[in-house]
Amino acid sequence: MGVVDNQINENNPPITAITYKRLMAAGDSSKVAKEKIAAIVTENIYDIMTDGNSFDEEKYIRELEGLK
Repeated sequence: MGVVDNQINENNPPITAITYKRLMAAGDSSKVAKEKIAAIVTENIYDIMTDGNSFDEEKYIRELEGLK
């Protein structure tokens, strides 16, 4: 959750704060919105660690845009 908080507070990448605000506007609580984003962050970190690939920001953006 610290990663999500940092991304929102630092607006880096901007898609995180945009997604957070969108989820909140759709009715999610702050906690639920952050948990949804954190799930995507965790998946991306897992992929990086297991596959040895670098961070794919375009994939991250697509996944966050797909959150409901």
